[in-house]
Amino acid sequence: MAEKEKLVEVKDLQVTFGKGRRKFVAVDDVNFDIYKGETFSLVGESGSGKTTIGRAIVRINPVTKGEILFKGQKINGKISKELDTEVIRKMQMIFQDPQASLNERAKVDYIVSEGLINFHLYKDEEDRKQKVQNALKEVGLLPEFASRFPHEFSGGQRQRIGIARALIMEPEFVVCDEPISALDVSIRAQVLNLLNSLKASKGLTYLFIAHDLSVVRFISDRIAVIHKGRIVELAETEELFLNPLHPYTRALLSAVPIPDPEMEKQKKLLVYDPSVHDYSQDGPVWCEIKEGHFVYGNQKELEEYRRMLK
Repeated sequence: MAEKEKLVEVKDLQVTFGKGRRKFVAVDDVNFDIYKGETFSLVGESGSGKTTIGRAIVRINPVTKGEILFKGQKINGKISKELDTEVIRKMQMIFQDPQASLNERAKVDYIVSEGLINFHLYKDEEDRKQKVQNALKEVGLLPEFASRFPHEFSGGQRQRIGIARALIMEPEFVVCDEPISALDVSIRAQVLNLLNSLKASKGLTYLFIAHDLSVVRFISDRIAVIHKGRIVELAETEELFLNPLHPYTRALLSAVPIPDPEMEKQKKLLVYDPSVHDYSQDGPVWCEIKEGHFVYGNQKELEEYRRMLK
């Protein structure tokens, strides 16, 4: 198997908010790589630190400790203006709430081309307009929508405008921060299919942030499960669904609805209890328990996980 190219590397990442007694560690000691061309998903409940990691990668949230590398170059902390410009162009983010992330006072034409205008990435006005029209067409919107305001659109259409705004910069890496959680169920599949087809046609790499595991199974190559700012398990999609090891992962998976009503009735819902871990003597480590399958636990737990895999 050929060595995969690492596009983004996150090493010992820590993000904190506040100072002194009010200091809150939102993300602690997080490590993972994202390979070129894959969809890497971060899954966890609300407040677990998923969005904080995504925002730290695109330089919105400052990093307290650790490093973030993009194509082998460190991009957190102070960086040169040239590198900053390249990062802004090559890394884009699709935000969770299509209502809040679009400027209500601006027309779609300006919203989508704001990045182009800021970095002057167009030849002339005609070229800029053409790029906006192409971006709107790519996400399934009519070019004439460019002259309208965001309030004239539905949630699904707004999210498409947000996707067009990210794609017009021709990025290589896109952070999708729960891009479908604010949408109706009927629209979700459309937006997911759109993201998948754009990934294939443009050779994109995604960090997909979600709390819904059934959605993630459909779109991801690999999944990392995060609990209270720490990644507790990471594996390829089917491996994680077939062999969930960490009790938190198992609890999350048990909550995924089954489309068969009879099976759904018999399903046992697991509730995660953090007190099952006794880390007083034997401290936890991040360990590769099987090729490509990582889990967080102490020696006693790791032995048990190894037994489960046999």
